[in-house]
Amino acid sequence: MGFFQYIKSREFLNTVLILLVITLAVMFISGIGLGFYTHHNQKIQVPDLQKKSIAEAESLLEDIDLNLVVIDSSEFNPDFPPQSVMEQDPEAGSYVKVNRKIYLTLNPSNFLKVEVPKVLDQTKRQVVTRLKSAGFQIGKDIKIPDIGKDVVRRMEYLGRPIKPGDYLPKNSVIDLVVGDGLEEIVTDSLATDSIPNAGEF
Repeated sequence: MGFFQYIKSREFLNTVLILLVITLAVMFISGIGLGFYTHHNQKIQVPDLQKKSIAEAESLLEDIDLNLVVIDSSEFNPDFPPQSVMEQDPEAGSYVKVNRKIYLTLNPSNFLKVEVPKVLDQTKRQVVTRLKSAGFQIGKDIKIPDIGKDVVRRMEYLGRPIKPGDYLPKNSVIDLVVGDGLEEIVTDSLATDSIPNAGEF
């Protein structure tokens, strides 16, 4: 049988058909296997881990088949408990594949404490400069009736009064209690009202 006669024969067509079926089957099986290997279409929502301990974060991630990588921070943040999660990557609410690594930045526990300098009864500008130089951050102003306008009379940390000589974590946020200068205006007004008019003599 010649070549051209063979390729026109039923035997050749059957062979081609069998090879085509085998090729399609291999491609289908390979696709399924690759999907399982890469966890195709399997997405997990990343939980919010901020302010959780490393043990709590590890337990949560293990339950949903995610891995963690710990990154230590050198800057202590007083808004977070020591050794708790400050930042995470990917962010909470993101969707990732199974076994994805979640990078966690921890708040250090061996933070530095700094002495509060003697700054009371000075102007706000002077106080802000000295507190920042010492390693503190400046929070809100709390105005009080006082003859000294913008003179710092007290300081507060997390709503509690503090005084010079106290020790606080570096980068702590200190609120300033400052005079509003209104007492002087009221005093002057009262003094003016007490002077009798010329017509009263």
